[in-house]
Amino acid sequence: MFFFWRNTLADTSRVKGKTPIRKALNPVLNPESTPEKESPQGRSWQRSVPWKVPQAVGAIAAVVTAFASPAAAAERIFASYAILERSISVSALETYAKEGKIEEDLAVYAQFIPPETLEQLPEILLARADIDPVIISQFLYTRQGEVLLQRLGEVIQSGSRVEGSYGLRAALILAAADEEGLTLLNVMRKFPTPEMRIDLLRAIEMAEELQGLVEQSSKAIDGVMNLARQQARAELDLLPDTQFPLEESGDLSWRKRSFRLKDRFRKTADTPKGRYVDVDLYLPEVSNSLSPTGQPNPTIVISHGLGSDRTTFAYLAAHLASHGFAVVVPQHPGSDARQLEALLTGAAQEVTKSIEFVDRPLDITFVLDELERLSKQDPQLKGQLSLERVGVLGQSFGGYTSLVLAGAPIDFDRLDADCAREEESWNVSIFLQCRALDLPRENYQLQDDRIAAAIVINPIDSAVLGPDSLSQIEIPIVVVAGGMDTVAPALAEQILPFTWFRAPEKYLILMQTGTHFSTLAESPSEEGVSIKYPPEVIGPNPLLAQRYTKAFSLAFFQTHINGRSEFEPYLSSAYIDAISQDPIPMGLLRFLDAIELDALLR
Repeated sequence: MFFFWRNTLADTSRVKGKTPIRKALNPVLNPESTPEKESPQGRSWQRSVPWKVPQAVGAIAAVVTAFASPAAAAERIFASYAILERSISVSALETYAKEGKIEEDLAVYAQFIPPETLEQLPEILLARADIDPVIISQFLYTRQGEVLLQRLGEVIQSGSRVEGSYGLRAALILAAADEEGLTLLNVMRKFPTPEMRIDLLRAIEMAEELQGLVEQSSKAIDGVMNLARQQARAELDLLPDTQFPLEESGDLSWRKRSFRLKDRFRKTADTPKGRYVDVDLYLPEVSNSLSPTGQPNPTIVISHGLGSDRTTFAYLAAHLASHGFAVVVPQHPGSDARQLEALLTGAAQEVTKSIEFVDRPLDITFVLDELERLSKQDPQLKGQLSLERVGVLGQSFGGYTSLVLAGAPIDFDRLDADCAREEESWNVSIFLQCRALDLPRENYQLQDDRIAAAIVINPIDSAVLGPDSLSQIEIPIVVVAGGMDTVAPALAEQILPFTWFRAPEKYLILMQTGTHFSTLAESPSEEGVSIKYPPEVIGPNPLLAQRYTKAFSLAFFQTHINGRSEFEPYLSSAYIDAISQDPIPMGLLRFLDAIELDALLR
């Protein structure tokens, strides 16, 4: 829900520069200083300001409503700026949101808001996220949830001027449990004091921080897409006359075999008998031969993200298997859907433990070792798997996992520096990355030399790995970013880190309107967790993003695992541009350095 509201706020506050917002504060707090203006409804407004600055004031309106996420027993919201303070009743906001009627209490503010922003206000106030109250309660008691509440608590205070994070937590939980659901307006109603106060100066500072991040991110994303289109025009002659339908299933049938493997050497207080890893193996079927070529099948490993499971990329595993790849999909037990369920039911106190930064890559090394053993002992697997050169694909936390396996070590010095400012960051993935600081300071050897090529989708890497670490990767690599990713922001976690890679074969793929969840298929309910994300979080047309993923993954692994040069033209800007379509435009770059990126951000 926080990400949904943050996106809404960002959309209404794209104001260039800080000065207009601050200049606009004076007429908002002192309306007597402005001339009269006729209202759009025909009634006489008391005062107004010239319509040159109201776009900036629209940002303030969004702050006063969106950051005013409290007030329950709250009858009035007080907005303070330095020694000045004004108020508005919650009932006036409710009347306008539900009836479109501007009462006198709201009219004082409405005269400074651009018409388009005023029209959006009911939608902002009534936007609903259907999240189970138990789920939101458990999240708000995690480290990530507490940090977000602390940030908002800098802005929100109770009527007695007590920091408001505790009241906000209660209001969010109560609103989620209410039949009207989790909306900004309902959170206001549930705030546990009769009055709620907003530090407007701090709110404006936060709005400006977000506004600056949005603008900087937009420059980077637009710049990358423009460079990709320029490169595509220069590469048109690389495209084959007859293009292979990469997104379509191959001719081979396949079977899925599931295992539960036990690593008896990784025993902890939680796993005294060892760590169990569930694995799905998708294996091409060809009668009377070892594989379609008569040779062992080339092997790909897929690592899921935090709170997900091994079914998330089942569509991709099946696709690659139909084209002759053996696909191994392990489930990481300490950071999967079961762990999320344990958190949400109170059986666990955190979304994941720090040791998962080590255990996840070790899971994959262990599974590959076991498959090597089984391929010698199990008649059904004998000679079926080629495990000398393995491809890996990971999403989010799985992206981190893949990067570590590819040769990027954990950088504790980088973590120390970045996590010292953790509570100041709007990059939500930093909260997870900083969990690695709780690891014992050791030189963890997590690279697996069998990994020969990697695709990382929405990876988290800026703090836990960083430039010194990522520059050590030498294998071919694809970095996939979503321009609307609010969990692992594209600029901070993919575009900038792409400039740190020194691998000779590297590709940056940007899905311009993709989110953190665009490439994920919905998991079946048997895993026990079902969280319904708003459409703004899922993003437009995830099936299109999944078709893209099938296409570039097949081309990449055919080229860099199978050595089939005829697929290399499909890893060009021209091909990616050719298959790109609305509502998720896509672009590919082979090269972007820090100097070019800096130029895009100016």
